[in-house]
This record gives sequence, C-alpha cells and structure tokens, in this order.
Amino acid sequence: MATVLRAYRYRFYPTPEQAEQLARTFGCVRYVYNHFLRERTDAWYERQERMGYNATAKALTTLKKQPETAFLAEVSNVCLQQSLRHLDRAFANFFKGQARYPTFKKKHRKQSATYMANGFRWRDGQLWLAKQKDPLDIRWSRRFSGEPSSITVSLDTAGRYHVSFLVEEEQAALPVTPMMVGIDLGLTHRVITSDGAKIPNPRFLRRTERKLACAQRALSRKQRGSSNRAKARHRVARLHAKLADQRLDAIHKLTTQLIHENQVVAAESLQVKNLLQNHSLAKAISDVGWHQLTLQLAYKAEWYGRDFVQIDKWYPSSKRCFHCGHIADKLPLSVRTWDCAACGAEGIDRDINAARNILQAGKAILAGADKLRHHEQTTVGHTGG
Repeated sequence: MATVLRAYRYRFYPTPEQAEQLARTFGCVRYVYNHFLRERTDAWYERQERMGYNATAKALTTLKKQPETAFLAEVSNVCLQQSLRHLDRAFANFFKGQARYPTFKKKHRKQSATYMANGFRWRDGQLWLAKQKDPLDIRWSRRFSGEPSSITVSLDTAGRYHVSFLVEEEQAALPVTPMMVGIDLGLTHRVITSDGAKIPNPRFLRRTERKLACAQRALSRKQRGSSNRAKARHRVARLHAKLADQRLDAIHKLTTQLIHENQVVAAESLQVKNLLQNHSLAKAISDVGWHQLTLQLAYKAEWYGRDFVQIDKWYPSSKRCFHCGHIADKLPLSVRTWDCAACGAEGIDRDINAARNILQAGKAILAGADKLRHHEQTTVGHTGG
C-alpha cells in the first residue's frame, strides 16, 4: 500500500449569500496576487531588490490596514496568504525555466481561491468555508476516504462552481501482469499500440467548430460593456467548457485502460510546445491532447505500481525497421507504409512499427535502470560490510 495525494473535484451550487461572499473572495485573491506581482516586478527593475514570500506576507498585513484596501479584511486571510504562496511558486517555476514570467490575473477568466485546514470546517460529509454560515450544496459524484488537507473553490468562465479536495489516501498497487505496450501518438489516430490496435481521435473540436464560430461571431458584434455581450461571452465559454470536458473525459478513460491492462507503458517524448509552432497542425495537436495524455499516464502509473517510461525525442522510431534495425534515410509524413531495403520486409505500417520500436526502447531503458539500482544496492551492501 502506497500513500498518494489525490484531488477530488465536485460541482456545487452556492446560495445567493454564498455566491456574493465567494465573489468578494475571488476579487480579493486576484487583487492581492496582481498587487504583489507588480510590487515584486518594480522592486527588481527599479531597485534591484528581491521580494520573497515573507516580505510580501508582511506587506499584506500593512496593506489590509490602509483605508483604501480595508475591503481585504472582509474575506478569509487564509485565501490571501495562499495567493501569495501561489505567486511565489510562479516565480520559482519561472526561475527554474519551467514556466513563463507570471502574468496578471483577469476578471473574466477562471477564478479560484485555496483554503488550508484552518480556513474551512469538514464534518460528517459537509463543508463549511470561512466567513460562511451554511455548508456548501455539493453534488457528490463519488466519495473519498481521509481528511482533506486543503480545498480549492473555483468559478469557471461558464459560470460553474467547483470545489476540489486534496486528500492523502492509501492506494493499493494493481496485480502484476506480464502485458507491456508501446504507444505511438498521432493525429488521425490518437494512440497506436505495439500490438496493432489503433484508437481513433474523437476530433471533438471538429464537431463543435461550427457552433463555436457562430457564437464567436455573435460575440464580436455585441457592444462592449453591454449585458448582451456578457450573455454572448457566456455562450462561448459554455461551448469551450463542454469541449474541454469531452477531451478530458476521453483521455481519462484511455489512460486508465492502458494502465490497468499493462505492467509497462512506453511512449515517445514529444516537445508539444515546439510542435504547436506549426500553424498547419497546431489546432489538431491541441485537440488531440498529447501532453495531457502522457501526464496522466505518468501519475496513474505511480499510483497503481506500473512502469511508465518515455524514450528520447530523437529516437528514430518511425524510420527504424523493427525486424532488422535498419534505419531508413528519409521517411516523409505522407508515407504511411514502407519496405525495408535491408531485410526485405514489405508493407511496414509506419505507426505500428514506431510503437513496437518504442516498446523495445522502453524495455531497454527499464532494464538499464534495474541494473543500476542493483549495482547501487550491492555497493551500499559492501560498504556497510
């Protein structure tokens, strides 16, 4: 049994009083984040000074006492402190090269606020937030065990409220199976497996594209600041939300199936950000969701005791003949089947051949990791003796 952190997300329906209080909370959280993002930026560019979390937390106490920002005291201080921590993490990710420079939060985008254990009350399956008298009306689609360590309340652009519980749970590993699979990611087919299965790409965007274009044209004709423009923006947001939900649901079902059926899943490493620079394929690449698919395979493999390995992005999985190892000189994307000039294999399916090579390379990586682990254990044993 391994201990894992899992997030459970539910939709809830606030009362008018709760919605008003949450709107104030979202606004204050956004204000604090944007205010101290400006403060930290100015401190560096104007005075070459670095501001960390401790400095901003101290400045927040002073800010709340000023008459023009006294409204910050109307909401839970826990959410404001977490906003500063999120800002500090955003800067840390930027300095590590993992993200872009932090940007200002906008009023018409998704809103969220995070409550730590001292900012909410959880009892008998009901949740009370700080500064609120009544529990939230949550639609429980599934239950979880354990006590939540933190919760995040959010309001998306489609007007839907969600609450996410972060819970530490005991997760049993799945029974060991001899099955292993290599997967090649594509556009016509979302996943091609090493055993010859081709899972089609649902193409959710193509189904919704006409409605979305019509709604966006209607939005562009509405006068800025009018109630009709707000309604049109809401219609566009609902279509985008439905599209995102469809993509996420399909990827969750696919990754869960792959992890449950196979002990080892090998995939290729794709630089999705670079691939999106191809404007001819950017829309299709975004729709298929390669990054989300590999992300889910990684954490689900860790949960259930499986092995997920990604091979080097420069590995010639498509051009390498699986039968003899010969690497073709050129293999344009338009060529879907090819013949090997070395061993004479005919009608090699480009995608299935790539998936088989990916599985073979993945097994080699795992074997090398096992040897290294065994060597380290042996070395430690001799040193201890």
